Amino acid sequence: MLTRHPRYGDPLRDDPAETTRPRLDDRVIHAAHNRLTTRDRWLLALLHEHRTLTSHQIAELAFGHHSAANRRLLLLYRLRAVDRFRPFTRTGSAPWHYVLGDTGAIILAAQAGMTVGEFGYRRADALAIARSSQLAHLVGVNGFFTALAAHARHHSDTDLLAWWPEHRCATAWGPTVQPDGFGRWTEHGRQIDFFLEHDTGTETLHRVASKIPRYTRLATTTAITTPVVIWLHSTAREIELHKLIRSTPIPIATAASSPTDTPAGPIWQLVGRSDRVRLAELATG
Repeated sequence: MLTRHPRYGDPLRDDPAETTRPRLDDRVIHAAHNRLTTRDRWLLALLHEHRTLTSHQIAELAFGHHSAANRRLLLLYRLRAVDRFRPFTRTGSAPWHYVLGDTGAIILAAQAGMTVGEFGYRRADALAIARSSQLAHLVGVNGFFTALAAHARHHSDTDLLAWWPEHRCATAWGPTVQPDGFGRWTEHGRQIDFFLEHDTGTETLHRVASKIPRYTRLATTTAITTPVVIWLHSTAREIELHKLIRSTPIPIATAASSPTDTPAGPIWQLVGRSDRVRLAELATG
């Protein structure tokens, strides 16, 4: 239950299971401002940066249990700090997908000393990802990084130090390369920077392979060798890709996505080799 304010009152009902929301007004903004924790604000910033995260991914990032995550997300939804949608699936039901909500954007913008417009938020734009053909790809990319973050939560000798989305990568390196993400990972004191190419199985493998020369040019231009990891849709596609690219001047490593394997683990096969190594072992330094 929110603490009542003598002027604004309590815009929410006491029932924690209630999913209806009040309209956006000063009462709701004030209630959200008072109720949001440091973790909540961090999560809202992630949603703004990475566009959408599923309830499972949010639980991996910041909560010990899915039930705890779902309870907090329901409160944030009722405070209008987040919005949510559930994509159509032919079988079963998809998890809730969360995006930044209007009160969340107002609070983050105020923290940054900006108007909501200057902050770059429009509710319609935030929710447009629900209808995008790129939704599955974006969720897959974000899932790769949240899996690393989840591993780090349970292994004190590891950490995800950087997680850049596609648009930030484009600003830094476009048009030379257009990776789906950039990460910095550390394990047992060994640190690796890497580019991520996430494969959903919709592109031809020749198109996937055609991206590699661009990374070679970037390494030559910058004199910085950054490994490229290709997270493939299936083991069959991984085998076929290795037939197409038998050697490369920069480290290229592949793995097939699996619900049981962590991207941090010994699943990465470098082009030209048959063994599997951990992500941190791809470091070139």
